[in-house]
Amino acid sequence: MDDIEAFHATLHSLRVWDGPLPGFDPGAAPAEPLALFREWFLHAARAGQPEPHTMSLATVDADGRPDVRTLMLHDADGQGWHFASHATSAKGRQLAGRPDAALGFYWPAVARQIRIRGRVTACGAEESRADLAVRSRGALAAALTGRQSEMLGSVQELAEASAAAWERAGAEPDAPVPTWTRYVLDAAEVEFFQGDAARRHVRLRYRRDDDGTGWARELLWP
Repeated sequence: MDDIEAFHATLHSLRVWDGPLPGFDPGAAPAEPLALFREWFLHAARAGQPEPHTMSLATVDADGRPDVRTLMLHDADGQGWHFASHATSAKGRQLAGRPDAALGFYWPAVARQIRIRGRVTACGAEESRADLAVRSRGALAAALTGRQSEMLGSVQELAEASAAAWERAGAEPDAPVPTWTRYVLDAAEVEFFQGDAARRHVRLRYRRDDDGTGWARELLWP
């Protein structure tokens, strides 16, 4: 069997959600999405979902082309959903030009996903520095390495820059990283998807009211 045949054979043999799945009663859902997000997040983590804090971030570039990548959630509070990156990275430049974005969480261990759409705001220098200060030496070293999304000449060039950044992060734990920026997405829509083995998936969407003070809830066809 060649690689193409092996790929197709493997692809078509895969199954999802073979085990028992949690239920979801949308009628009992809270009035606003943050409380339900936190509940589902804790449930996924306790169910053994690896890295439940990883999420996809979708943005749009200056030519209107969509872009997506995976990164980590740093917080979810009354302001919105928080993450961080270099302002000079591709995502940072795209958010500066067009701040509308979307987040996606997928937790296959419990057949759940959450989709969030809204506007992203860059936090100030003090909050951005505080974001980096509570993370690991490795996170600081990666931030100090910098040049995210730029062209790389060789793997050796990366190794040398990374080694220098690790050394500095150990010797100077408060080293400044001026381009490091904390971002927060203020949600306008949040959708909760509960998978069902019979494909009767439950989808509940929250949408901001026109005056922005509350949330409307609606069910969607799967």
